[in-house]
Amino acid sequence: MLRHYLTPSLTLAALLGLASSACKPRDAADSGAAVGDSAAGAKSSAGSRMATKTGELRDQMQAPEAARFDADQNIWFVANVNGEPGGKDNNGFISRIALDGKVETAKFIAGGVKGVTLNGPKGMAIVGDTLWVADIDAVRAFNRRTGAAVASIKVAGAKFLNDAAAGPDGVYFTDTGVAADFSHPGPDRIYQVKGGKVSVALESADLSGPNGITWVAADNEFVIVPFLGTNIVAWKPGEKTVRTLGTGPGQQDGVEVLPDGGLLITSWTDSSLFVLKDGKSTRVAYPVPSAADIGFDGKSRVAVPLLMENRVEFWDLP
Repeated sequence: MLRHYLTPSLTLAALLGLASSACKPRDAADSGAAVGDSAAGAKSSAGSRMATKTGELRDQMQAPEAARFDADQNIWFVANVNGEPGGKDNNGFISRIALDGKVETAKFIAGGVKGVTLNGPKGMAIVGDTLWVADIDAVRAFNRRTGAAVASIKVAGAKFLNDAAAGPDGVYFTDTGVAADFSHPGPDRIYQVKGGKVSVALESADLSGPNGITWVAADNEFVIVPFLGTNIVAWKPGEKTVRTLGTGPGQQDGVEVLPDGGLLITSWTDSSLFVLKDGKSTRVAYPVPSAADIGFDGKSRVAVPLLMENRVEFWDLP
């Protein structure tokens, strides 16, 4: 998540020197050049048909940036920025959403309430009973059942913590490397949080403004998607280099691994959900404007926060 609340005269594209066409969803003809569509009724390269929109949540969402499914409780967590993405205003909140997409508790965890500090919450990860949250230049931890604050850890050097993923040896967070004015001074980093301590696990220009991250247990590696590039990369903890798995249309945000090993990814460039498998990208849902950090129930349902639209859509994969 990078672009919401920017005025037309101060777009991220202008600040980062991107082509103007990359700042708005492409039309269907243009976007097809980057990611092939799965035609209605036809199988995609991932062996799936187009996803079906099955629900929508509008009420009480304020710049929803990330969703995370809690399989034990059968609920969704949705992180709402509720303000400037880099603003330390302590008014961010996390909603608790029922399996059917209805709001259980709009502000299950809320900045400024019960000793909670939460500025611009973004990606989340669950480890045991702890919900970890990326929050600009700090990581927050909460009890996922009660919402009580557990820990707050300042991340020295962090500029824009964006997503979180649980690995076998700690929780990992991406830092997109953008500043308060949305310029991109870098560095682009992955941080590891283990035993309450923070370390830089990887720093590389090849991360290209890292946004979404997910752990792929079958391959013993993370997959990281860039907002400022097109290469989807894999990285094994301890290594200093990444390897390219394939490409997307650009401005990738969220990523989840599917049961068949494919990767479900969002793109702001063409307002899509697409699947990357065996090096080939296939669009499975469109349009999903400003689709941010998706959540996946591990079976077929996907929660898609539409950050600039103040709503969350639910899609079913076939």
